[in-house]
Amino acid sequence: MHGVDAGGLLVDSGKVWLDNFTPLLDGKPFTDADFLKIAPAELDKNFDQSSNINIPNVNDFTTAKLVLLGKIWGFLKYHHPAITSGNYNWDYELFRILPKLLDARNIQQRDLIFITWIESLGEINPCVNCHKTSQNAFLKPDLSWVTNSELSKKLEGSLLYIYTNRSQVNQYYIGPGLVGNPKFKNENSYEHMAYPDNGFRLLALYRYWNMIHYFFPYKYLTDKDWNSILTQYIPQFVHAKNELEYEVATLKLIGEINDTHANLWQGGDKIESAKGDYYPPVLTRIIEQKLVVTDFYTFSISENEQMSHKVGLKMGDIIVAINGETVEELIQQQLPFYPASNNVIKLRNIALNLLRSTDNSVVVEYLRDGQKHDLQLSLFKKDKLDYYLGFRKHSNESSYKVLDNDIGYITLENIQSSDIEKIKTELKDTKGIVIDIRNYPSTFVVYSLGSFFMTESTPFTKITKANFNNPGEFTFLPPLEISGSTNPYTGKIVVLVNEFSISQSEFTAMAFKAAKNTIIIGSTTAGADGNVSGITLPGGLTTSISGTGVYYPDGTETQRVGIVPDIFITPTIEGIKLGKDELLEKAIEEINRH
Repeated sequence: MHGVDAGGLLVDSGKVWLDNFTPLLDGKPFTDADFLKIAPAELDKNFDQSSNINIPNVNDFTTAKLVLLGKIWGFLKYHHPAITSGNYNWDYELFRILPKLLDARNIQQRDLIFITWIESLGEINPCVNCHKTSQNAFLKPDLSWVTNSELSKKLEGSLLYIYTNRSQVNQYYIGPGLVGNPKFKNENSYEHMAYPDNGFRLLALYRYWNMIHYFFPYKYLTDKDWNSILTQYIPQFVHAKNELEYEVATLKLIGEINDTHANLWQGGDKIESAKGDYYPPVLTRIIEQKLVVTDFYTFSISENEQMSHKVGLKMGDIIVAINGETVEELIQQQLPFYPASNNVIKLRNIALNLLRSTDNSVVVEYLRDGQKHDLQLSLFKKDKLDYYLGFRKHSNESSYKVLDNDIGYITLENIQSSDIEKIKTELKDTKGIVIDIRNYPSTFVVYSLGSFFMTESTPFTKITKANFNNPGEFTFLPPLEISGSTNPYTGKIVVLVNEFSISQSEFTAMAFKAAKNTIIIGSTTAGADGNVSGITLPGGLTTSISGTGVYYPDGTETQRVGIVPDIFITPTIEGIKLGKDELLEKAIEEINRH
């Protein structure tokens, strides 16, 4: 719905009349504005309550037909002018073609159904401004499924003709976001269907597969060939017999793109319920390949010792079993259900949930100073804990300070724009600065703070952007640069990163690394770089992807790899016991050494 306000303004007292009032937009009557027009796709309500599709069994031939349908459906969605113009509710057209395709008994019947379907959409005029894929494109459209699928010559020719004369107008289902990343438009979430029927579950799979196929900048980095995914997941989506199984199938599908930005962010109610509503009063992390207690939730850090007596655990305790199952066994069971760019982040997220339960306590076996102990650990509802994910934010503290031995320290977890000039003034003469990005920046400081460290304008990244007029093509934009300062900082700069450094954290670390006197200390980061694009799926599910490709100026990737430290160091169990910040200690050591 669009809201528009119109009126007149009277200054001081009196009366005013507005006669023959005709609002104009770009010189035309306001009522002619394009945004007031309703696309035909929005008028199709035939399947609002049900797809009326029932697929009782999926054999190899049916799967093959459904794979091809998913690819052709998505190809037409983003290429055929009649669809990109919003003339069809393309979700519902899927439900109209599905019964016909399911009845096809052989390849010839299958191809004839597709040809008739395409012809029913109307003729396509030759495109005079459809450019060939740029020779300099970093990623090029993948049409191998058209030419290598043993389609009839007529069907193959029809699809290739559509590609050659594809839509070049503003598309109904896709467009650029604020920074050029994909914005998926007019995608109904069908949130009233907690457990969608066969047709809507297939729609979810097809919608997601094609979004990734055409608009995910890192599709080439996935562990599996994306063309194989539909064959694997069609049986899982068709046969999901309840809401939980549908959510799990979707979660596993999301995991196939190996992107830490991609998870089941909303709508996974049954999964969350299965994990349980009770949380441990301790934070655990994987340290030295062990599940280790690293913090207490219920009280502040200064009261950890007091809290340890109440909980029965201490900092540095190693949990080896939960309710009789070893931690190693539990981790292996959970790995498929934790989407992430790399294994380090999978383990990070699993560690945050292993002690969670549907019961208000769990039995843990743990090691302390080499001795085994058993404990019935009480769990609590989340609202009873000062719960946080990974790093505790100290919002009331200053974002910067001077440490002993004239070393500056900046944390980005609570930095504000107003802090930048103060930092430049108060830390200017320190012999080194530690920038802590083991967190998520509270504001964007890449350019405002980054310029403090540059002696001249310096490129730090280059980005790939999707071509929405040629789905599947990504090209590099000119490198982004940080301007130099007339009075730059000359001391040593050490940037701290770890597995809780993600997205903007990684982008910021890349920027600061461009300074000549910077080193990175820490461990593998989240490996998810690039502005996020949101995705909605049937059943009210939401997820997202890294929507732009982010690279170092030489083309080196950060996706999946993360920010590679110059000095690799992780906390130790002994350091946790002693309350040490070993990464910060190493940073101070490096600054003093120089």
